[in-house]
Amino acid sequence: MSHPPTTGRAVPPPAPAAPPRTAWREGVDRARAAATTEPGRLRIIGAVLAVLVVAFGAVTAWQVADRQSAADAVAGRSQPLSADAARIYRSLADADTTAASGFLAGKEEPAGVRERYEKDIDTASRLLVRAAATTDGAASAREEIRTINRLLPVYTGLVESARANNRQGLPLGGAYLRYANDTMRGGLLPAASRLYEAETARLGEDYADAKAWPWAALGAGVVALGALGWAQRRNYRRTNRVFNHGLLAATAATTVVLLWTVAGHAIARAELNDSHEHGARSLQVLNAARIDALRARADENLTLVARGAVVIDKEGPDKGKDAYEVSYGSRMTSLAGHLRGAREAADDSAGRDPVDSAASAVREWQQRHQSARSADDAGDYGEALKQVIGGDDSTGRSFDTVDTLLAEAVDHEQREFQRAADDGRGAFTALTAGAAALAVLGAVGAVLGIGRRLSEYR
Repeated sequence: MSHPPTTGRAVPPPAPAAPPRTAWREGVDRARAAATTEPGRLRIIGAVLAVLVVAFGAVTAWQVADRQSAADAVAGRSQPLSADAARIYRSLADADTTAASGFLAGKEEPAGVRERYEKDIDTASRLLVRAAATTDGAASAREEIRTINRLLPVYTGLVESARANNRQGLPLGGAYLRYANDTMRGGLLPAASRLYEAETARLGEDYADAKAWPWAALGAGVVALGALGWAQRRNYRRTNRVFNHGLLAATAATTVVLLWTVAGHAIARAELNDSHEHGARSLQVLNAARIDALRARADENLTLVARGAVVIDKEGPDKGKDAYEVSYGSRMTSLAGHLRGAREAADDSAGRDPVDSAASAVREWQQRHQSARSADDAGDYGEALKQVIGGDDSTGRSFDTVDTLLAEAVDHEQREFQRAADDGRGAFTALTAGAAALAVLGAVGAVLGIGRRLSEYR
């Protein structure tokens, strides 16, 4: 049996079979092959243009909705909550002032004074309930509300004890009233002040969110316009046709959305800035002025209640002086400063005139107060009391005039704030829906424009 001759060389093994192509790989290869042809390139360009335009519309709608929500919060939630917090502080301070006035009136407290005190307490309690139900801010705000709710019954109990002792002619009533005042100044008012600061800080955050430029949307719009411009230039260079109706419509829709977004935000920012500078900021200064007036009036009353029993014992230029009188002077200085600030913040005569009149009333108040102090220092307590809680020529009447004028200025600035804030958020009206609708139309236009070119190859 014969065998084939050997050559001494090994026979190479057969080459391994190529692995099967995955669907993804096959798709990529087909897309790459298609991209080498003009119809394939046009399909890719059309898809990219549609995606860019839709993405621009989606980002614009998202960012506009976010800023509109913040603007709605400014006008409908944050500023009202800040105003409520200021009213809580004001009501508590006025209750303290009124309680001291009623005590000075003697055993028979005037019915009007009693009613004003009870109204202040009821107002503070009602606003605290509303603040607890509507606030969703920091935990610190909720903690301040709990603190006020805990201390308010303690304060009212001390006031009632002071009244009961005062009706019986017992000197212990003055001590109870001072304890009540200590509770107010050491616990209630600081908690109310912190609550106001927390709500005002949240108002500032909402302002910042509402006025922020939608940079992502603007950037997406510029990219989409750039891509549409490039596609039309490419089309012109290959066909010598100046216009492609579909691409032109897509460009117009994208341009409208971009310009609308810029104009809407510019108007909204201008109105919101106006609502802040000539509304919210004015209100903050005016609220501070009203609080200064209330605290000064309470100090003035307590000076007569304590009759020199409370003096400053800390080292310094005021050591040995009546603590309430020193506090009164500090509050009046602060009041004068806040009135200047309120006048500067007012942007019309309707806002400035009440502030100017209040400043005149403050100067009159200071003159009357000095006269009352002179009488008290001379030992004529009855005359001093008459000049503080008496009729038309008393410091009490001056305080009432100041408070009424500041309340008038607050009402005006509140209306100015609301008008500007409503105009600001109104600038966002329909922009979200409009951006989305125009983006869809722009994407359809881009696809139809590219489709028209593709039809030429069939």
